[in-house]
Amino acid sequence: MLDVTVIEDPEAAAVSLDPIRARLLAELAVGPASAAMLAGKVGLPRQKVNYHLKALERHGLVELAGERRKGNVTERLMRATAASYVISPLALAAVQPDPDRFRDQLSARWLLALGARLVRDVGTLITGAAKDRKRLATFALDGEVTFASAAERAAFIQELTAGVSALIRKYDAPDAEGGRGHRIVVAVHPTITEKPAPAAELPTSTEE
Repeated sequence: MLDVTVIEDPEAAAVSLDPIRARLLAELAVGPASAAMLAGKVGLPRQKVNYHLKALERHGLVELAGERRKGNVTERLMRATAASYVISPLALAAVQPDPDRFRDQLSARWLLALGARLVRDVGTLITGAAKDRKRLATFALDGEVTFASAAERAAFIQELTAGVSALIRKYDAPDAEGGRGHRIVVAVHPTITEKPAPAAELPTSTEE
C-alpha cells in the first residue's frame, strides 16, 4: 500500500468523493476486509457495499488482497491502494488554477494556485516514475517560525528572497548538456492553530 497517491481521472475523483465510498476507503486503509465485514461498520447491506467496492475497484482505488472461504461462500478481501489520496487539479483540467495567469507574491490566492500546480506536477511525475519503475528525485523543507512583529516578517521575506535568488543565480545552468530543469516553490503563510470549521459553518470573509 502506498502512503499517498494522486487521483488524476475525473471519474475516479467523483467516485472517491462519494461519502459512503470515502468511508469504505478509510476502513480499507486500516486493513483488508470483505463486503460482509464492512457492511456492519457502514450500516449498509452486503450487496450495497459490494456495489460500491466494485466502483472503487474499477478506478484503481481498492484492490484484491486475497480470498477466503466462509461456509459455502468465497469472500473477496479488498484493501485500499493507498493510505490517503490527493485529487489533482487535472481532475478539473478545464478550470484548474493557472499561476501564470497573474503573479502576485502577496496574494493568498496566487499561493493557492502555486500549491495546486505543485500537486498536479508532482502527481504527474509520481505516475510517470511508477510506470517506469524509477525513483523520483525531490526535496521538501517544512518548518515553522514565530515572528515578533510584521516588520520582522517582512525582513525575513526580504532575506529569504535574496538568499534563494542568489542560489538560483549561482547554480542555474540552462545551457548545460544533459541538464534538467527543476521548479522551486517557497511559501510562507500563517499557521492554522485551530481545527477548521465545516464548510457550511465557515464565516464569509473577503481577502485583503
